[in-house]
Amino acid sequence: MSEALRVANCSGFYGDRLAAAREMVEGGPIDVLTGDYLAELTLMILLKDKLKNPEQGFAKTFLRQLQDVAKTCSERNIKIVVNAGGLNPSGLARAADAVYEEAGIAAAVAYIEGDDLLPRLAELQAQGETLEHLDRGVPLSDLDAEVLSANAYLGGFGIVAALDRGADLVICPRVTDASVVVGPAAWKFGWARDDWDRLASAVVAGHIIECGTQCTGGNYAFFKEIQTIERPGFPIAEMYPDGSFVITKHPGTDGEVSVGTVTAQLLYEIGSTQYANPDVVARFDTIQLEQEGPDRVRVSGIRGEPAPPTTKLCINYMGGYKNSLTLMLPGLDIEDKARTAEESFWGFVGGRSQFQETSVQMRRGASDDSEAFALLTIAARDPDDRKLSRSFWNAAIEMSLSNYPGFGMSSASRSATGITVYWPALVSSDKIDERVYVAGDVVRIPPPERPASFDPIPPAQVPAGEVPAGPTRIAPIGTVLGARSGDKGGNANVGFWARTPEAYLWMADFLTPERIQELYPEARDMRVERFDLPNILSVNFVIHGLLGEGVSASLRTDPQAKMLGEELRAARVPIPESLLEPPPK
Repeated sequence: MSEALRVANCSGFYGDRLAAAREMVEGGPIDVLTGDYLAELTLMILLKDKLKNPEQGFAKTFLRQLQDVAKTCSERNIKIVVNAGGLNPSGLARAADAVYEEAGIAAAVAYIEGDDLLPRLAELQAQGETLEHLDRGVPLSDLDAEVLSANAYLGGFGIVAALDRGADLVICPRVTDASVVVGPAAWKFGWARDDWDRLASAVVAGHIIECGTQCTGGNYAFFKEIQTIERPGFPIAEMYPDGSFVITKHPGTDGEVSVGTVTAQLLYEIGSTQYANPDVVARFDTIQLEQEGPDRVRVSGIRGEPAPPTTKLCINYMGGYKNSLTLMLPGLDIEDKARTAEESFWGFVGGRSQFQETSVQMRRGASDDSEAFALLTIAARDPDDRKLSRSFWNAAIEMSLSNYPGFGMSSASRSATGITVYWPALVSSDKIDERVYVAGDVVRIPPPERPASFDPIPPAQVPAGEVPAGPTRIAPIGTVLGARSGDKGGNANVGFWARTPEAYLWMADFLTPERIQELYPEARDMRVERFDLPNILSVNFVIHGLLGEGVSASLRTDPQAKMLGEELRAARVPIPESLLEPPPK
């Protein structure tokens, strides 16, 4: 390996592009191939697999990818680090060994355990771990439901131990998304556990590339400015010993790596400016971005704070069932048609009050009444699946000739869906027994030690200048601002970024929490927090409770808040005319 460590990502979620592993290995020089396969909801998918077959519980698609690249990785000494182990890392390790054996390749496979705290929940609570819900402040002991899984987020030093002992493939369970980059970087450069700034830099690098092509032009607000995004290249983090790094991609691939595309991913699914990981707290308000060349963005200046004494714990429990249907409302009198349909539907199913939770949402699609079109989604949740099965379907069918003119359904289901509910909590890091199985040995990974004191890191300075004044023009926010949004359990985040200091100053003055509530009425009665990131000309908002009890349990039509940013960019507001000039290239 050269001075730089080229870490390539080949998966942003379970089900991402299968060919990406081969593309990254064969598309140019890399040192480490990583993949992120897990999310809170993914753990439940893997749990269902494991209940059917105890040998399952891992991301099966990784085995297909391993078959594609095992020989080339072995020949080029490319290390592979993935969190595809899910709920059964030892099972995936056995399956991976079989892949190597069948291909006639001698490879050392390591796997990590210790994240699964389900068997220890009672023990941990007896030791004083309340495991209270991070948003509601309720201890886990108050939960009257069956807990299905409880997985702590592990850091990157188990990966370091595996690579130190010669592992060619490291299979991780529920490590943080960034850990698959932190581990290889700390191993390559020999970073200590108190190299806060360098570790924080690796966390930022991991956060940028964890979602695959979302940092190379995928889902980008200004997508029309990218030459082609038909098949964006997956990202590479080119890491350096001082912690700085360059985000790039293989030559000749679609998409784009720019300050804009990297900023967009930095704002994805974050909260405050302090981004906590088990190994370090990365200060996002210290990140500096520079366009170094075509498809090369240099990231530097990142500061880190000591690791927190706790790590996140993802608990899931059975939450009953849900069902929904979506009706199409065409033409005139949209509001009246929606009211007629809703009243009729609840009457057909026996009344709205019988359900534990209900939701009615309407999405409009046109701005002219003569060509209006809207989608009306009616959803309900209840412990009794019988209330939500055929009755939902039957009600919609029975309404089809007896309701509003132009009646039509775009989706409906004859059966209810079982749901799990996400319970985010914290657990003391010293209660976790992390173990690495490699080369016939078992290596235990101690928690990080916290220093007695630490000099505080000052926040970033706001760009100099005055808030643009002068004449304004009504235009969509997205004319001058980009946005990206996502889910944080039951909360949603939406980050906005500007492309000039002047636009940032206007954004910081105009986009307040109160303004978000005004522009997005669904958040009007919710707590909205704002966090400023002037170093990357951005602000981030967290809307508490927008997603109810999380993705699986949410009754919203946009349960992961993926559309939230674009909806807000479409809001028309008065914008200074001086900002409505063509953006700089």
